Amino acid sequence: MMPVTSAIEPLRLANRSAERQLYEWSMYSVDGQPVAASNGLITAVVGNLETVPAQATIVVCGGLNIQQHTDRRLIAWLRKVARRGNDIGALCTASHILAEAGLLEGHRCTIHWENLPGFAEAFPDINVTGSLFEIDRDRFSSAGGTSALDMMLSLISGQHGPDLAAEVAETILHSPVRHQNEHQRMSLPARIGARHPKLVSIIEQMEQNLEDPLSPSILARQAGLSTRQLERLFRRYLDRSPKRYYLELRLRKARSLLLQTDMSVINVALACGFSSPSHFSKCYRAFFGRTPYRERGIPTLESVVSGAAAE
Repeated sequence: MMPVTSAIEPLRLANRSAERQLYEWSMYSVDGQPVAASNGLITAVVGNLETVPAQATIVVCGGLNIQQHTDRRLIAWLRKVARRGNDIGALCTASHILAEAGLLEGHRCTIHWENLPGFAEAFPDINVTGSLFEIDRDRFSSAGGTSALDMMLSLISGQHGPDLAAEVAETILHSPVRHQNEHQRMSLPARIGARHPKLVSIIEQMEQNLEDPLSPSILARQAGLSTRQLERLFRRYLDRSPKRYYLELRLRKARSLLLQTDMSVINVALACGFSSPSHFSKCYRAFFGRTPYRERGIPTLESVVSGAAAE
């Protein structure tokens, strides 16, 4: 709901500030039925896809578990309007829908940082960034949350001038306005609660090498430390060993891939630096309290046998 309202409100306020109708908008669903947001609020719509005005700019909204909510009717309709030449955008995870429809080839796009690893694995040929939003010719996308607000302010600025965009931003107390190339996530020091430059550098190396993990000795050497100093650094600031911290990074990426892609469990394990599926499953269960197969909702042999016994 937040990306949706963040996209609409700047348009309403642009009309108010300009004292004329610069923008108008309507909500549609695949079948013309109301849609429930993830927060439970019901959004009324004015019609189904076939009632969308021919020259409209299309903005697709996506939420949780987007892979499970990709409707083939929507994909077919998006391809049709793309051939017609409509401008098409995506809010939050809806970039996945545009990618499924083949509408992002040759265009930059972005998606929420939680979905970024899965998107990159599913669509390796698409230029996806970690930016707040991307505007690339007739395609535009925002990463979710309030980034839709910044994207709309940028579009308003380009279409009706920066003064109007600034007035809208001031009206909604949005200062400073964030730019397209700013990153979605807070800085690494803010995320880990520490600003030690060598610690930050080491964690950056870890995050960039999840598929082929670097050994503690290599990480220490790159940072100009001994392995003992490396251990002390992580214990002091993060209360865990470098090996443990690295493992947790890889497991969190694995969970993201399991939930957001159709990759097999074995391929997820390999993509996160586990050479043995059994070792991956053991580590995953120890950290998350369930196996990778259970995470996917796939019954294991043990659960099947237990279910049969209960019957």
